[in-house]
Amino acid sequence: MAHIKYEINFMDYLHEKAQDSRNKEIQACLMFILGTVFFMGGELEALMLAENPEWFIFIPYHTEPLGGAVLGLFLIMSGMSLMVYGIFAGIIIRADRKQYMEELRKVSSEGRELMRKKRAKKEHSRP
Repeated sequence: MAHIKYEINFMDYLHEKAQDSRNKEIQACLMFILGTVFFMGGELEALMLAENPEWFIFIPYHTEPLGGAVLGLFLIMSGMSLMVYGIFAGIIIRADRKQYMEELRKVSSEGRELMRKKRAKKEHSRP
């Protein structure tokens, strides 16, 4: 079974790669949404624990040793990293998909042009 050959033409390959990049783009969007949920959960956790939290930019913190404060900070940091990575991954994957789609358009237009020439040649050669 390991020696079975499967031939795929270039157009099918481009279709598969475009579909794969669409799936990855959806995963990047879901990663961003999950990061947003983690971030908001961490913000709410930190705000509910502290009566008067101290702020570092937009991250509330307090110096009292509470287990929930560590959880809130962890959720905030992981949410921020997931959001940033989701945005960058989505941008990179969208650029890749654009490249595949451009190649697919080029290959399909070349195929249509070849088919048109063959039809014209058949019609011209008929008596």
